[in-house]
Amino acid sequence: MSDQQYKEIILASASPRRLELLQQIGVCARVQPVPVEEVQCDGESSLDFVQRLAMEKARYGFELVVHQCIELPVLGSDTIVELDGEVFGKPSDVEQAKAMLTKLSGRVHQVHTAVAIKVAKAEYLALSSSHVEFAELSPDTIEAYIATGEPLDKAGSYAIQGIAAQFVKDLHGSYSGVMGLPLFETAGLLAKAGVKLLA
Repeated sequence: MSDQQYKEIILASASPRRLELLQQIGVCARVQPVPVEEVQCDGESSLDFVQRLAMEKARYGFELVVHQCIELPVLGSDTIVELDGEVFGKPSDVEQAKAMLTKLSGRVHQVHTAVAIKVAKAEYLALSSSHVEFAELSPDTIEAYIATGEPLDKAGSYAIQGIAAQFVKDLHGSYSGVMGLPLFETAGLLAKAGVKLLA
């Protein structure tokens, strides 16, 4: 638990959704994108993978801002979609997006989002896992959805807060976690790091 109190943090992400979610709970954040390679290691479990990426992003962002003489908590986060042990990150192209959505159609998949916070003398990490059930998607529906462009930079090739909301038949877990930043877990970590959310 940090003894220092902060009014602002660094978000080690270019995701506008994560910034919006932080703003939703009253967190003032500066955006600092980090070039962390999102590649799963051989034999690495999906949960270890997503937690490692979140922490790597927080650490990388911390190193960048320390060189700028900025002493603020740095938050990193990563989200993956998992189905039958297969990890779906962001699609590399339209064909991969189509393949992902076809596999998710009519099935229950898991969405894992890890959140990490790095401060000068401590690191904090939390994980949120949710179960999402998709309706059956026809090939025409998948084609039309891909044509909107929405799936092309999203883990699992869909955005629950966007057009794809109509595909979600059931959700058990964290809606904000599926979006990309589980707010309950994030608030808990921010409190430990010395960020006061409510005056």
